[in-house]
Amino acid sequence: MTLIPITATPSGLTLACGMTGARGMTGPGAQDSAPEPVIARALQDLPAHAPVLVMIHGKGYSPADPAHDPHALIFAPRAGHGRSRFVSWPRRLGFALPGPRQPLGLCIALGWDASGSIWTATRSADDTALKLARLIQAIRRADPGRRIDLIGHSLGARVILGAVPMLAAGSLGRILLLAGADFLHRAAAAQASYAGQTCEFFNITTRENDLYDFLFERALAPLGGQRALGHGLGNGLGHGLGHGLGHGLGKGQATAGGDNWLDIQLDHPGTAQALRGLGLPLAPPRARICHWSVYLRPGVFRVYRALIHDRQRTEMARLRRALDAPAHPRWSRIAPALVRQAGPATPPSLC
Repeated sequence: MTLIPITATPSGLTLACGMTGARGMTGPGAQDSAPEPVIARALQDLPAHAPVLVMIHGKGYSPADPAHDPHALIFAPRAGHGRSRFVSWPRRLGFALPGPRQPLGLCIALGWDASGSIWTATRSADDTALKLARLIQAIRRADPGRRIDLIGHSLGARVILGAVPMLAAGSLGRILLLAGADFLHRAAAAQASYAGQTCEFFNITTRENDLYDFLFERALAPLGGQRALGHGLGNGLGHGLGHGLGHGLGKGQATAGGDNWLDIQLDHPGTAQALRGLGLPLAPPRARICHWSVYLRPGVFRVYRALIHDRQRTEMARLRRALDAPAHPRWSRIAPALVRQAGPATPPSLC
């Protein structure tokens, strides 16, 4: 197991207090210290092809609050199970595996203070973006040729999109944005940056998140004119630039905002069919409204593992060809009549 928990503080980055250093081992100097030496030692032990993955959580977590510490919950090697919202990201992504297995890569969990109101947490996300950029620069100094991937949920996507323009070309490999709480104009700026032009973006959306996208837009852009990532970054159903991520960056799913951006609407029947054809089956969506289904729905972590560890099977051009159906419009999960294709209604439910 190779997992390093790091906390972003007002003064910089530190190894998470009371948690572990590289390979899940505690020891002298492993806690409350600068993470760079621990990262450098962990990188020396990795196979050349193994990636570094940095995970960034969303709103509601805070490393300073034991009841909401992400390092003890979703970033723990063994977190919740069953219907718990606190599933272990490192374990599901193929890093925190039991037994003496060869590490699949280095997994870095970045915790930050995402507590308080949406406005307070958004300001904190913007502050954390600089710290994420510095973390990535530190990894590249220690191992310039190492591939670095990022995955973030909710406001964690905003942290990522704020960090990308601060980085040099070639700094990043793949970026997975899960129900991102950010706006499309910021996504377009990140994509147009030096680092953004040389990496791949996967915007994971679901109509289950429409209500949260709507509330985010009303809170952060009350006068309108901006939409969340669930809308997308292009024309057609994406409603153009300046809208939010939940709509996607492109026209439908496959025609994204450039060759390095792909929107994947998880609750679209065509997505499930395409992923099943790639050997990545998804369970049917269960809720009409849910902000966490992008990592709670059975099968989704199998998809994310493949995006990180199996580049050949998940080549972007191949996925683009498979995901050729138009994305469903906003509110289509709450009001199925908005979807042109006829199908059985989904019973109202919250996750």
